[in-house]
Amino acid sequence: MNFLKIIMALALLLNAFGAAATEYNQLQQAQSTLTFGYRQMGVPMEGKFGQFSAQLSFDPAKLASAQAHIDVTLASIDTGSRDANESIAGKLWFNTGLYPMGSFVSTGVRQLAGNRYQVTGKLTLKGKTLDVSAPVTFTAAGNRGSFDGSFNIKRLDYGIGIGEWTDLDTVADDVQIRFHFTVLAVSPSSTQPQRKKP
Repeated sequence: MNFLKIIMALALLLNAFGAAATEYNQLQQAQSTLTFGYRQMGVPMEGKFGQFSAQLSFDPAKLASAQAHIDVTLASIDTGSRDANESIAGKLWFNTGLYPMGSFVSTGVRQLAGNRYQVTGKLTLKGKTLDVSAPVTFTAAGNRGSFDGSFNIKRLDYGIGIGEWTDLDTVADDVQIRFHFTVLAVSPSSTQPQRKKP
């Protein structure tokens, strides 16, 4: 093997190592969405949450150390109706005065095939924490990546929609949570403020 081939082989190894060591850890909220779907009187309805944050650590080569902690401001819900938003923030639904935040904390990630993964974790709403699991597709392009997935919950399991709203003929129990998270791979050194030279 001549010198040029050795250099090329080393370059390939270094590129492979760099790709494997890429940790995606910074959520880009402006390019991310958190939406949900449900049925009201049998009619499909849509909504979204406008405010959420995330602490992430995801390296496809190190799934054992992958972590996600997502917090959602429940009062940022948008169903397309101001009256409905105020009602859902009230005591019969999310009761945001007492429970302003919802959260998801991952407990594990395993690869299914290719860029598809199964993420398990704990979802907390209205002070109740239950296990959830979601298939997630991860797409990477350089230092930018995206997570796309969905999972279903039963709203009554969390006490969301009590009293008259437990009538499932009015609002169905099943709610599908959908997410598209755009993330960046940012090294710790790049987030540190640079010192001014004397």
